[in-house]
Order: sequence, then structure tokens, then C-alpha cells
Amino acid sequence: MIDKKELIKRESEAIFQTYTRQNVALVRGSGATVWDSDGREYLDFVAGIAVNNVGHCHPDVVEAIKKQAETLIHTSNLYYTENQVVLAEELKKLTGMSKAYFCNSGAESVEAALKLVRRATGKSKIVAAERSFHGRTLGALGNTYKPIYREPFRPLDEATFVPYNDQEALKAAVTQESGAVILEPVQGEAGVYVADADYLRAARQICDDVGALLIFDEVQTGFGRTGKWFAKEHSGVLPDIITLAKAMAGGLPMGAMLATGAVADAFQRGDHGSTFAGGALISAAALATIQVIQNENLVQRSAELGAYLRAELKDLGPREIRGLGLMVGMDLDADCKALVENALQNGVLLNSTSEHTIRLIPPLVVTEEQIDRVVKVIGESLKKAS
Repeated sequence: MIDKKELIKRESEAIFQTYTRQNVALVRGSGATVWDSDGREYLDFVAGIAVNNVGHCHPDVVEAIKKQAETLIHTSNLYYTENQVVLAEELKKLTGMSKAYFCNSGAESVEAALKLVRRATGKSKIVAAERSFHGRTLGALGNTYKPIYREPFRPLDEATFVPYNDQEALKAAVTQESGAVILEPVQGEAGVYVADADYLRAARQICDDVGALLIFDEVQTGFGRTGKWFAKEHSGVLPDIITLAKAMAGGLPMGAMLATGAVADAFQRGDHGSTFAGGALISAAALATIQVIQNENLVQRSAELGAYLRAELKDLGPREIRGLGLMVGMDLDADCKALVENALQNGVLLNSTSEHTIRLIPPLVVTEEQIDRVVKVIGESLKKAS
């Protein structure tokens, strides 16, 4: 049995202190449930930050990892491996894009997209949205809105930021010198703000008018999270580039950047690369994850249970509820950080994106009964806070 206090002490002495962690050590997970070092059970409505879409340790994903680990784990990209090719073909079908580049995280997928923009257009200027979050690596960071993230690391190659969902502001900012516009169809880290379909269609036209590329950052919204395979489907807009990660490989670290037609052809041999990207093991996990989503109808389940969750939350009297599928943001008058702590004490893992906003992003395998329990805990926590 893990000694939590001792573990926390060791962590502080051995690991850079860049994270604010809750006072819990998790040791096991199954479906939408996790257990801590003291044997306490929690309903997980964070899902590894929208990663565990098929739940913790889904048996089909676990089996695929075991089977592949016994055969071939890593070769680098100096050689061909079948799983990588099959996965790329599957992603092409699911996204409608032309080619895939594999990487290891969401930030890396954004970095790849930014390099591709330069290669395809010869331009470096990017237009991004206020409240956006695209990653913490230096290139991605320049397109992430929150000044507190960017300020310590300037100078950066920073985007021009415009209000989200504002067509006129976007049109005014995008010029012949713009290489691309990068947008999240749903702004997750900001508190789950959904783009209007007309806004995304306008963004497509604005980019086309000046020869700029349109990037959709679907790192958090992909693989059924919003009640569609990808959030772009809600608007019917096909971007030039799409970035993916998080839920892609069932909990293992993987990302991808996909592009269309001539844009995809812009990358030449040697233009970009990664030692671990698209390895046999991680690709096997991703293929199994996609199969689980298909076999268990998790995209439709996300749409239906997301609607159920939002309806149940309305009875709590929030300021506002936003979201698509099982990606829900709720604004409250209460101190949400205190609410998150209270929920932890009552067996529920929640996430606050700001002082008055809760984000709920549970595994897509969550049940109505589990949703009911979480809503009850939030309601009880709100009563204590009032």
C-alpha cells in the first residue's frame, strides 16, 4: 500500500513543481471509476483531461497493448510498421483529411501544424482566438491566449488574438500576410465555449478569400467527446489542418496532425520528425480505442448522455451551462475551487477552469446513474457553500 504523505514528499523532492495537484494518490481505474491509495472510490468526471473517452483500462485496449508488447514495441520511423499505416488510413476515413503526421501530444500536433503552415504558405503570421489554449511548447504557446502563460517566456512568435465567435473581428484581422487561422471548435480549457456553426463557416470563407489556411485544434474535442467523431462535423466545415491527441490512444500519449490535399503534400522528407511518433505499440492502442468507440456506439452515447447531464445540471440553478456531448461547462456563483475540493471529499473528481466555472468531461462509458450521483454531489456542495 502506498503511503500518500511519503509519496507527496518524495514528489516534491524529485519532480519539477509545475503542477498543482489535488491531495489524492490514484492507483487503479476501471470505466468511469478510480481508486486511491487508501482504497477510496471516486467517480472520474475529469477523465485524464478528456483523455479516457473509452474509460480507464478498457479490456480491449489493454489486450491490444499486451499483444503488441509481446511482438514489437518500438523501431523508430526509419522503418515501416503496419499499425502506423492502418491507423493513418483509419484517421483519413474518420476525418476526411488526406494525410497524417504522428506525434506524442497535443502541443506537438500544434507545433507540426504551425511548421506545415510555413512550408505550405511561406507565411508565419497566425490569427487565434481570445481564451484559446493550444499548448505550452514555445510555438503553441505563442497562440495560447492567456497572458500569464506567455509572459514569462517572451519573446515569442505570437498570434494576433481576436474575440471568439466574432466574424467581423476575424475578417478584419486576417490579411494577405496571414498564414493561418487556428481555432478550437469548442474552447475546452477556457471553460467549454462552443463556436457558432456560422462562425466556423465564415472562418473557412475568410481564409479562402486571402489564401490563408484554417486549422481546427481538436485535441480535446476529438474521438466522440462532443457527440460527433470530431467537433468540425457540427458545422460541416473541413479545415486545411486538424490537430488531434488526448483520447486518441485510450490513455497512452499520442497525437496526430492531418491535412488536406496540396497542404498535406507541402511537407518534404526531413521537414519534421519524432523518434517515438506512431510506434507499433501506441498505434495498436489507438486502433483498439477507435474500435471500442465504434463497437460500443460511444459517439451517440456521448450525444445522448451529454444532453442528459446538461438537463440534470440545470436544476442546480447555474448562471450558464454550455457544451456539446459529454463536454460541459457550468458557470456558478460559488467558489468552484472549493466545490472541487468538497466533491473530492465526497468521491467525485471534478475540474474547475476558473474561479466560477466547472468543466465536466467524463469517460463516454459513464452511466446515467453515475451522472445522477455526480449531480447530487455538486448540489450538496453548492448548499454547503451558500
